[in-house]
Amino acid sequence: MSFSLQRSLQTSLKSSWTILKLIVPIYILADILFYYNLLSYITFIFKPLVALLGLPQETALSIVSGLFLNLYAAIAFAAPLGLSPKEWTVLAVFLGIAHALIVETEIMKRLGISRVYSILLRLCAGLLVGGLTSKLPQSWFSNELSQEAMVPSHPLYHSLSDLLQNSLYESLSLSLKIILLVTTLIFVLDFIKSLQMIEKHSQKVNSGFSILVGVILGITYGAGILIAEYEKGLLQKREILFIGTYLMICHAIIEDTLLFVIFGANLWIMVGLRLTFATLIAYLVLKYTKIT
Repeated sequence: MSFSLQRSLQTSLKSSWTILKLIVPIYILADILFYYNLLSYITFIFKPLVALLGLPQETALSIVSGLFLNLYAAIAFAAPLGLSPKEWTVLAVFLGIAHALIVETEIMKRLGISRVYSILLRLCAGLLVGGLTSKLPQSWFSNELSQEAMVPSHPLYHSLSDLLQNSLYESLSLSLKIILLVTTLIFVLDFIKSLQMIEKHSQKVNSGFSILVGVILGITYGAGILIAEYEKGLLQKREILFIGTYLMICHAIIEDTLLFVIFGANLWIMVGLRLTFATLIAYLVLKYTKIT
């Protein structure tokens, strides 16, 4: 499939509309919940989860929306909270591994990987790597770039009207930043997908190439090019298990990472930890699982 500027533009416009529909109302809702101190009545249920990650209790809504929806919804809930660069990094690591569980678990199911395994793997790996990130020295997250990108503390409003006006402005500003980033990535990734090498290997897949595609383009595309081969019985179960495990922990490393870098999350920690633990866990699963 050749690269089409028009097709990429249509995709970016569709994505932009989706981002606006998600971020603006959720951002305003988060501000209202914060303004009326309602978050404490909702988030206490998830206190053990956020405690394991060393995050403020208010991030629970961001985590839950990320788990069941997507990263845009998670960011919309987290953006008004004034998180530090370290907290943004922890959130990014956890949700980078464990987000959109419903949709992406079904993709893995089509590769013969059970739903229970997919969900438990991503939740446990997310808590493990996210918890480890929270234990890293604070100085690792303090630099000029992250300080400039850091979102200021949640402002005090004199009235609900002031809140709504400011919240609308901030949500639109945030949406614009994300739309610009996502649009750029869409054009770049569409171009990569159109390369002859991608086209060639999508017909005949090997493990290394599938992992590379998934890490760069995302779990949908990385696993998607394997489905036809799996359904034809051309791939071993051990190979599928290794690739699936790797991609569930580390996928869409460019888009997912840059969405959080906007707020000051540490790029190198996010990428380094996800790549390292994806390799380690996939190797251990393959070594100690009795599958022929």
